[in-house]
Amino acid sequence: MTRSKLEPSKLNQVSIGGVFWRKRLETNRTVTLLVQLDQCKRTGRVDAFKLDWKPGDLNPPHEFWDSDVAKWIEASAYSLATHANATLEKQIDEAIDTIALGQQPDGYLNPHFTVVEPEKKWKNLKDGHELYCAGHLMEAAVAYFDATGKRKFLDIMARYADHINSRFGTQSGKVRGYCGHPEIELALMRLARATGNPQYGKLAAYFVNERGRRPSFFDEEMERNNRKATKDLTASDQAERHDYYQAHRPIVEQKNIDGHAVRALYLVAGSIDVAAAGGDRKLLAACKRLWRSAVERRMYITGAVGSRRAGEAFSVDYDLPNETAYAETCANIALMFVAHRLLQIEPRHEYADVIERALYNGILSGVSLSGDAFRYANPLTVHAEALGPSIRPHMSAKRQEWFGCACCPPNLARVLASLGQYVYSTSADTLFVHLYAEGEVKTVIAGVDVTLVQKTDYPWQPTVDFLVDVSTPTQFSIALRIPGWCEWAKLHVNGKPVQLSRITHEGYAIIARRWSKDDRISFLLPMPIQRIETHPASRNNAGKVAIQRGPIVYCLEQVDNGQHLHNLALPAGAKLSASFAPRLLGGVVVITGQGRRLPVDGWNGDLYRPANVKKDSPVKLTAVPYCVWGNRKVGEMVVWIRSDHKSGEQFDVACKL
Repeated sequence: MTRSKLEPSKLNQVSIGGVFWRKRLETNRTVTLLVQLDQCKRTGRVDAFKLDWKPGDLNPPHEFWDSDVAKWIEASAYSLATHANATLEKQIDEAIDTIALGQQPDGYLNPHFTVVEPEKKWKNLKDGHELYCAGHLMEAAVAYFDATGKRKFLDIMARYADHINSRFGTQSGKVRGYCGHPEIELALMRLARATGNPQYGKLAAYFVNERGRRPSFFDEEMERNNRKATKDLTASDQAERHDYYQAHRPIVEQKNIDGHAVRALYLVAGSIDVAAAGGDRKLLAACKRLWRSAVERRMYITGAVGSRRAGEAFSVDYDLPNETAYAETCANIALMFVAHRLLQIEPRHEYADVIERALYNGILSGVSLSGDAFRYANPLTVHAEALGPSIRPHMSAKRQEWFGCACCPPNLARVLASLGQYVYSTSADTLFVHLYAEGEVKTVIAGVDVTLVQKTDYPWQPTVDFLVDVSTPTQFSIALRIPGWCEWAKLHVNGKPVQLSRITHEGYAIIARRWSKDDRISFLLPMPIQRIETHPASRNNAGKVAIQRGPIVYCLEQVDNGQHLHNLALPAGAKLSASFAPRLLGGVVVITGQGRRLPVDGWNGDLYRPANVKKDSPVKLTAVPYCVWGNRKVGEMVVWIRSDHKSGEQFDVACKL
């Protein structure tokens, strides 16, 4: 097997702390994991594996409950890898023992299709989520094995994978099908690496390459189930039905990222793993093409994707509505998964930039600072009419304790618990630093033990200092990402300036030298307040700007700026200032400036009046990081603000930090 150029650092090699991350990661560990286990137990998700539900009983096990339990186990396993916890480990073992009760003699494992609809087992791959759930259980088993060395869950899932392998494929007697919700592809690749069984990797490649072939498997399956097949629909409806599942054509032929956003990006992530393992350049090229489609034309400034509420899906190019944005937390996480995989194959800052953008904005917005409430959709504008009680929970401006479809909360928990693997990677002779966070990594480079310590208050402060510790002086490289938003980075090694233009490759400053104990690096990433405009083809935000400082995207909230936020404007010449507020929202940098407000009074009952009457007045604007919106009072929120900005005009921007 060919391998990626880089290997992510293992979780037990990395520690993360600091003013931004310490409290968030501790809350994830001590609050979020506990409340999610409680929800999985109270809603019957865990006990469903006991198979004691009977027809006529209440609360039948749902088709994809398994995946919620699996992601909780995976998140908890990552937590154990960095913080030993005997109580948590016991809880995981108990959950695994319960899961084992649900496995059938032939290896099959899915409570819903065992006790609720046994006659439909493997009969509705398009919508049944059997393979999707299997994939998440496999990922959880690998994570727990890596964290503890315990094989019970891994062996359970290997048996299930063997069962699936006996059912699906191109060989005579097997079903040439695939899941309506991609996920098992990347899971099988992880299982192949953990078990050393190459057959699982071959099965993953089959699922990737079979998808979208004609005649359509989903059409044939629906006919067998006496349902209306897509081939009986009009051509446009047929294409939309197929592309929702990424089954409109083989992935190597797809030009744009289409359909359900989470499914599409999970498929791309699994396909990257398959391509990297098998050296499939055509498949990898297709994945990069779909990546560019997503980030260059269909991604929000927050790193969120999936702009259509209908189908939780990608829309056409540059269609990025704010108030109706779906931007599901799971989709934003899936984009991060794709970026991370591409980064290991081709270390370029553009991939790590998207990881950072999504992580600090569109992903973290999905969980409250208290760690016990979650957001499914992540809009970029919330108006008063969206604040009423009639709004559906997964589209509410208020974070929820749980959801009937609870994919997002445990997905977010597993990302935060595994954050360390996204910060560093290594090659044979280089240590790559992709993200900046207080902490350290202990690894081996060029056969020598290396410890790299980060000291920083990033993303609030622009300076990142590194201390190098090596067991013996050794020649190797340390590669530091220069974020795409940073225009004037400065680098010093042991107090001496380094000319970045001479050592920068693909957005990484590659410092090659003979490193000794106590060598020091100082990296300055200036963070001026930026006003960001959108592509002219994106009609939703024409004439508007967003505020960004470093990797952080900002928003205005009603609690700071009053009602009717759509009536606010940020003049091009307005001075903006940044200051750290230690007691606000867990400690954040706040941006303030002088804006303008159109009054809502004085209309005397008129709905319209001549436009030459302008009575806007000055008002102070206060912007807070988007990732923490909705943690105080529920109210209006906007990211994009009206502006009178003229092309090429310079801004007067001040920073107090």
